[in-house]
Amino acid sequence: MQPSNQTTTRTAAPTVTSSGYKNALTLMRIPFSVYLMPIFWFALSTVTGYELVMAVAVFLILHVLVYPASNGYNSYCDRDEGSIGGVERPPKVTRELLHLVILFDVLAAGSAFWLSPLFGFIVVLYLLVSKAYSNETTRLKKYPLLSTAVVTVFQGAFTYVMVQVGLGFELAEVLQTPNSWYAVVSTLFLCGSYPLTQIYQHEEDARRGDKTLSLLLGIKGTFAFAAVSLLVGTSLLLWLYLAADQLEHIFIFLLCTGPIVYFFSTWVLRAYKDLGQANFKNTMHMNKVSSVCISLAFIFIIIVRNFF
Repeated sequence: MQPSNQTTTRTAAPTVTSSGYKNALTLMRIPFSVYLMPIFWFALSTVTGYELVMAVAVFLILHVLVYPASNGYNSYCDRDEGSIGGVERPPKVTRELLHLVILFDVLAAGSAFWLSPLFGFIVVLYLLVSKAYSNETTRLKKYPLLSTAVVTVFQGAFTYVMVQVGLGFELAEVLQTPNSWYAVVSTLFLCGSYPLTQIYQHEEDARRGDKTLSLLLGIKGTFAFAAVSLLVGTSLLLWLYLAADQLEHIFIFLLCTGPIVYFFSTWVLRAYKDLGQANFKNTMHMNKVSSVCISLAFIFIIIVRNFF
């Protein structure tokens, strides 16, 4: 036989690079986890008798491993080209991102099970649900009401319970009143903040076919929904403090959250005149203000409960 003159062209497999992992780490958005801190501090502020080392361990597992793993997987599935939470110009998604997501998942689950089997199970459940939110097959974010219910419950009440279980409290104890009502407050706060994180992404979400709650409500409707949810959540929280004769907690919360009310009100007024104000920059500023102020409120309440 005569040798063939044809040559076979092979496509080189994509190489794994340090720059790829650097970009992947950016998409894990670890600093963005700061915006989810208020639920952690809230869960600590309503209980006493836990060990500081356990609180630190739970904080690190959630904010350094669990939340970044969820953020990274969301970025891997969405492959956003526009701004995303915490990253104005996201780098290109590569397979290194999936490597980091798997690593963080394993570390989060392993660390959680090391603290307690129940805490480990709850963390794994959270990770699975967060994957279902973005996964191509399940893609919960295509359904505005279902995705909102899942996110607000799991990042709100479920996380509140998860933190206290991680601290070593029994599940039956955590679910008793009024503690269970505090968990409801967590979800109401998330109902107010979650749609605001979608308000600048309408065009990209519509292009992907993701019918988010904010897209369904529109910009003005999103602001109205957020205001009502936050008002109801705050009213319930203040009523719970009043019923427990914790007047100092009411004062601390109202004092610390005053800047949130001011910024949100002025932002809404600007956006009603110019819808372009519902942009990435203002959304991230709102997230920073609300996260820092609410976290400070609960940190001060923790100090008052434990030292005064």
